Amino acid sequence: MKSLFYRHHSIIVAILLTLFTGYALLDVFVIPHEYGDAVVTPTSAVTVTKTPFCSDDNPSGQTENPDDKPEDTGLSEPVITDNSYRDNNISVVITEYRVCNTNVYVADVTVSSPDYLYSAFAKGKYGRNIKEATSTTAERVDAILAINGDFYGARNNGYVIRNGVPYRKSSSKNEALAMYGDGSLSVFNEADISAQDLLNDGVTQVWSFGPGLLEDGEITVSARQEVGRAMASNPRTAIAQVGENHYLFVVSDGRTGDNDGLTLYELAEFLQGLGAVTAYNLDGGGSSTMVFLGEVINNPTTNGWNTSERSVSDIVCIGYRDE
Repeated sequence: MKSLFYRHHSIIVAILLTLFTGYALLDVFVIPHEYGDAVVTPTSAVTVTKTPFCSDDNPSGQTENPDDKPEDTGLSEPVITDNSYRDNNISVVITEYRVCNTNVYVADVTVSSPDYLYSAFAKGKYGRNIKEATSTTAERVDAILAINGDFYGARNNGYVIRNGVPYRKSSSKNEALAMYGDGSLSVFNEADISAQDLLNDGVTQVWSFGPGLLEDGEITVSARQEVGRAMASNPRTAIAQVGENHYLFVVSDGRTGDNDGLTLYELAEFLQGLGAVTAYNLDGGGSSTMVFLGEVINNPTTNGWNTSERSVSDIVCIGYRDE
């Protein structure tokens, strides 16, 4: 009799543990948790000079024509083409390259003020498991250009400072990227400085993914370095700085028969060849997406090999914000 009781007791305990584990997984990965409204308030020509980027090929993308660079024309309305946008404050020129058997999309961005480079959260909310497609978030905030961010919602730590507002102050072991009020970008180790000290220093944005790719124009990743759990070559998303208020937004394809994807080192070497001084790796893989004036430019490969957008936590974008 006692043996039967213990057997039933063990079965009940096993069922309860299974139910609890299932709920815990849903709570972490599926059930949305809103932590508050996201506050959205503000706080040259490219020439490829370094080749080859791979052992077996060179980039075949065309360099920007200096004649296409925007001039101070006093335009009151933007001038828009299939691959460019320019007005009095913002210039975006998109060029497609072929690098290491991979399509790479580079948006060369110049702004009159760093306030035109900002972040936006999925559904306008900060929290866990709150996600939407990069193109959906970009459309909601009326972004001219957008790429996916660091997918902060997939982790419980790592600094989250967006548009001057601190949302998460718990550090991680990541190399993070800080954007200061003057528009300069800097890679740092979160263990070396607190979120409050960053705010005190005038930091307006922090993205926590990594690793850093370039510092002072020098490559900072090794040929074998990789993001945890990632394949050797992947779709990639990166942001880089060339000079004052001059940035590169970069997304590569990958994981398809036509696109191998890039290693971190190949991405770093490519950006170095474009003249970048500071460069940082954002969330990649199926998240990698570039949106220009409402259109997805690259070929996102979510859920392994399916060509479609993955829903993500946040974007980095260029455009005008409501004050």
